[in-house]
Amino acid sequence: MTSKKVLMITAAVAALAVTGACSSVHDLFAPKPPPAAPASPWEKTATGVVVTPTAGPAKKVRLEVMTESIIHVTSSPDAAIAPRESLLVRAAPEAVKFDTAVDGDTLTVKTAKLSAQVSLKTGEVKFLDAEGKPVLAGAATTFKPVTVDGKPFYDVRAEFNRGTDEAFYGLGQHQNGQMNYNGEDVILAQHNMDVAVPFVVSTKNYGVLWDNYSITRFGYPAEYPAINAQLKIYDASGKEGGFTARYTDGGKLLAERIEADPNYQFIEDQKNFPPGVMQEQKGAGTSNLPPAPPRALTVTYDGALETQKSGVHKFRFYVSGYFKLWLDGKLVMDSWRQGWQGWYRNVEIPMTAGKKVTFKAEWKPEGGYLRFLHLDPMPDAERHELSLHSDVAKAIDYYYVAGSNLDDVIAGYRHLTGPAIMMPEWSYGFWQSRQRYETQDQLVGVFNEYRKLKLPIDAIVQDWRYWKDPEWGSHDFDTSRFPNPPKMFDDVRKMNGHVMLVIWPKFYEGLPHFKEFDEKGLMYRYSVDQKFKDWVGPGYVSSNYDVYSKEARDIYWNQVQKKLDNLVAPDAWWMDNDEPDIHSNTAMDVQVKMRGPTVLGPGAEFYNTYPLMHVCGFYDHWQAAHPDKRTFILTRSGFAGVQRCNAAVWSGDIAARWSDMREQISAGVNFSMSGIPNWTFDIGGYTLENRYLTMEVGKKKIEPKPADKAEWTELYTRWYEFGAFVPVFRSHGELVKRETFEIAKPGTKVFNILAFYDKLRYRLLPYIYTLAADTYFKAGTMMRGLVMDFPNDPAVRNIADEYLFGPSFLVAPVTEYKATSRSVYLPAGTRWYDYFSGAVYEGGHTITAKAPLDRMPLFVKEGAVVPTGVAQQYTGEKPGAPITLTVYTGKDGHFDLYEDDGTSTGYQKGAFARIPVAWNEATGTLIIGARKGSFPGMIAARTFKVRFISGPTKTALDFDAKGAEVVKYSGEAVEVKRK
Repeated sequence: MTSKKVLMITAAVAALAVTGACSSVHDLFAPKPPPAAPASPWEKTATGVVVTPTAGPAKKVRLEVMTESIIHVTSSPDAAIAPRESLLVRAAPEAVKFDTAVDGDTLTVKTAKLSAQVSLKTGEVKFLDAEGKPVLAGAATTFKPVTVDGKPFYDVRAEFNRGTDEAFYGLGQHQNGQMNYNGEDVILAQHNMDVAVPFVVSTKNYGVLWDNYSITRFGYPAEYPAINAQLKIYDASGKEGGFTARYTDGGKLLAERIEADPNYQFIEDQKNFPPGVMQEQKGAGTSNLPPAPPRALTVTYDGALETQKSGVHKFRFYVSGYFKLWLDGKLVMDSWRQGWQGWYRNVEIPMTAGKKVTFKAEWKPEGGYLRFLHLDPMPDAERHELSLHSDVAKAIDYYYVAGSNLDDVIAGYRHLTGPAIMMPEWSYGFWQSRQRYETQDQLVGVFNEYRKLKLPIDAIVQDWRYWKDPEWGSHDFDTSRFPNPPKMFDDVRKMNGHVMLVIWPKFYEGLPHFKEFDEKGLMYRYSVDQKFKDWVGPGYVSSNYDVYSKEARDIYWNQVQKKLDNLVAPDAWWMDNDEPDIHSNTAMDVQVKMRGPTVLGPGAEFYNTYPLMHVCGFYDHWQAAHPDKRTFILTRSGFAGVQRCNAAVWSGDIAARWSDMREQISAGVNFSMSGIPNWTFDIGGYTLENRYLTMEVGKKKIEPKPADKAEWTELYTRWYEFGAFVPVFRSHGELVKRETFEIAKPGTKVFNILAFYDKLRYRLLPYIYTLAADTYFKAGTMMRGLVMDFPNDPAVRNIADEYLFGPSFLVAPVTEYKATSRSVYLPAGTRWYDYFSGAVYEGGHTITAKAPLDRMPLFVKEGAVVPTGVAQQYTGEKPGAPITLTVYTGKDGHFDLYEDDGTSTGYQKGAFARIPVAWNEATGTLIIGARKGSFPGMIAARTFKVRFISGPTKTALDFDAKGAEVVKYSGEAVEVKRK
């Protein structure tokens, strides 16, 4: 050692001695401990893992194992995941065994039924099935800071499975004829005709429940740009800059100008009309609305479009009134919606860069709304992916639900959000409604007429304005028109009927009920402060209560209970307008302002959940007050979880057009595949075109033309046939009376057709009520997409005009005027029986099915066992009557016939019975198995009639045909051999 080093060490030792940094010289030369290991990028918790990605947009990613088949994922842009109580999920994580392992950059969480992999670098999540096959892979996660009501949030998006060819379904109820959502863009924002349910299922047998409450979009993550944002627009002379717009009134030119972006989308945009076109509105409820167009106003747009991007271009036309669109001379859209019901219509066309497409549109507003929107072609991989985007969030929050089939996936959704509570048995009979019965005598008289004509019926509905006009929200009957409401309800009950009463979450300013909320800060104030008036009489200022407050929900129930439940005890409740539509047709930012702020946070954060909180708040109170009884709730909107609150949803104030009828098929099927089983529509559509109406012009009454009246009658008849095969069979609408005997005179052909389908519905109640029970006990789905039962037949994925009603029936509604046949695809893997004739068809083929006016194509699956009852005027009229079991031979089959008392909650405590029925094709034996279970009032001894259909037969639909095997059944197993 050199003297220099010795001096350095000596100096160092001296310095350390002075500072006390070490206790001895030995410490100076002791081996140094290894550096501390870097903090682990993940930790295991009791229910899963939490990852701190080293890069990527997420700062924390949490995986919670809910069950062996369900993983809850939360991805946060902040360093900590904020605690959050879900409004829609009620399940807690189960005690499930799971393993964790790290391989390089990948952390794996594995249960017996799936694996989830998280990138420790980016935080992206991938899901695999039990065999390790990839199912759902995260592709991109986006967080954009936004400020809402002065509070920090994020605009969030998650993308998965880019470039996938799987089919997607669910997402609630939408009115664009979309069945398979792969490649489609869907807005999830509660609207009169659209119901947002953020649950999507895939043909790869998984679902994603997106736990976000703000406006959400599947596919493209924003509103489409204006039509001129990405396209060149040319006028009628070929000059670039905009369309040639002409405004005429009865042929008289009012204005002509060039418009690049025609925009009359909302009330606020009506100022964009040319000077001199609009006229001051006169009449009710218009003081806060803009001027109205002339009655005969027609607006035409002529010109051309040109793109710089070849590919499939998407167009959205936000329209109401009459709207026709021609592209390159071809009519591609012919739409009508009532003026106050603006919403989107979609069109896709291929375009070539540099090649013009001629554009012509004709709009007859009738007080309606219009906007042209367009989206350039997206990269193929991004267009065909699972993408969910929400406007307002604290984090990305979703549940991955795996299953062996789509029924399993829907069962997983119900596990998370709650079971589908059973409706009363009578609610699966026929419902008669109208906008509206104006007096007590009208309602009772209509029900009595059904009984006199021996048309089966179980329920009638009292719609709005049973109160005095200035008293909306009082819950008081106008006694000048309804002098004795309890008697009205009792009179219907004496005829073995039930009455549903409408209630709204809306209150007129100044009423005592309004003040009770408002004094506690529980009334939304924006529409009140803006003095928005509704359309009743001179117009009244109103708003809705804050459903997110428990105190407000308590107040609402107390008001309803005191005024209505205690007075007339309705058998069912119609909870209308719970999107809520506080003031129609205002811009989206105004809609958001009217729905908040809530006691939980900004209205934008909770935009889509009002119907869930409103319906469930009411149901919980009602059930607590009537613990042993079932009710029925009909609601115009819904959200994930609403099935746990005894709710059926209907498709809103749809137009009475053939195209709208067709769109109900995909709307209802996708809604059902969203996990909510009870759904319905207004048979015949809610609002009719003027050509169908008796009009008064001055003192002159103008009747519809015979051809128009004939078309309306046929439309209603076809819709009624369709309506007999949806979960809730219900006629409703305005302007034309919807009673069967008003549609057609007794004894006429149409009357007899309607009567036939009404009676057929009641014959099928043993089948239908079992399907209804299965929604509770087996998480079943009544209205089924073909893909649910035929997942291996790719041909069914995009079929938007057929569906299955339960496991046995294939339903193909007729949706074209004067059609006497229609093409029907019969899924592969089985044979199909024509229900009316017994004719047999091989699956995997498209046939031309006969469809005269009295026959909607209806097929029964080979191997089906279909129970039917006797003719009845109401459910439960003949509880001990024989049940016919019709076996459609060719394959083994089974059906577990369900029974309970039909009205109580005893089924939840085990008070029900099942009779298993099985057909063995090889031995030709039908086994009616031993009854399982019992309930008070059960019919112990039954008579079964057994029929076999094996091919064409004249008695295929003769329920009382001779030759059936008669079996006396007392609860023990019985065998019936086919002769």
